[in-house]
Amino acid sequence: MSVKYICRHCQTFIGELFYKQVNEAMLGFHFLTPEERRDIISYDQNGDMMVKVVCNYCKEALDANPELSLLGSPLQ
Repeated sequence: MSVKYICRHCQTFIGELFYKQVNEAMLGFHFLTPEERRDIISYDQNGDMMVKVVCNYCKEALDANPELSLLGSPLQ
């Protein structure tokens, strides 16, 4: 199983973890509410976990222009 981290705004690949025995509790995902889990975590057809986070570029852009967070796809 692998865990792939992708920016939720620009879809940039951020990184990937490869573990044979990784689970969501080891990654701290068990602290998420059901709504947060649906929004952040998905699985591809191979069973790999896709985790949506915010990359540094998008974070800086949103910090400098907070009104962008009101848009559905602010940085595409």
